[in-house]
Amino acid sequence: MRIIALLSLVLVASCGADGAPTRPEKPQTSGITISGQARVGVVVCEKGAKC
Repeated sequence: MRIIALLSLVLVASCGADGAPTRPEKPQTSGITISGQARVGVVVCEKGAKC
């Protein structure tokens, strides 16, 4: 009997029985913006060449 009660509790908890889903609030913006660029490359030097 305890197993049935536990399974029923798990089923009810996982099906959204706590109410309708609510949309999360928009996060507050701080007014600070960070932007930029990044580049990645490879340099290949042959023997005798100055890099």
